[in-house]
Amino acid sequence: MKTLIPAYLRKEILVIGCGNVLFGDDGFGYEVIKRLEEMDLPDNVGVIDAGAGSAYYIISLLDEESSVKKLIVVDIIDFNLPPGTLKKLRVEDLPRIEKYNFDAHDVPLAPYLIDVYKRGIEVVIIGCQGKEISCPDIKIGLSKEVERSIEKAVEMVLEEIKREK
Repeated sequence: MKTLIPAYLRKEILVIGCGNVLFGDDGFGYEVIKRLEEMDLPDNVGVIDAGAGSAYYIISLLDEESSVKKLIVVDIIDFNLPPGTLKKLRVEDLPRIEKYNFDAHDVPLAPYLIDVYKRGIEVVIIGCQGKEISCPDIKIGLSKEVERSIEKAVEMVLEEIKREK
């Protein structure tokens, strides 16, 4: 008997936006996803605003019945680059962080992304260097530098969707 799986696990390509709109530039992933949701994307592409719950969605890709072949993660990064700089990362570029060493807000996704990659799913991260992550203080809205990077980030995601594995 086949179990029901969520619709996003039946897509071949999944785009996940990470972050929290309450913490300044951490809302970058949400803004990119919002624009992608307004587009006419191919039927095999799923788009999710995962917010701060991205680990849940990424872990669910390990389900044996998942059809996802490519995961595109959109998130704010900190690589000491000029604010608003976009960087495409692969699994090999991710920091090696102990899987269970995290607090409630800052869940390191790298170990989960590595697990997904080991399952045979292509993983691409579209990261934007943040300027101001206000956590724990609430600050709605992106810095000008990060806001100016949204359209280019959308283009980068669309390029990845078109690119064959």
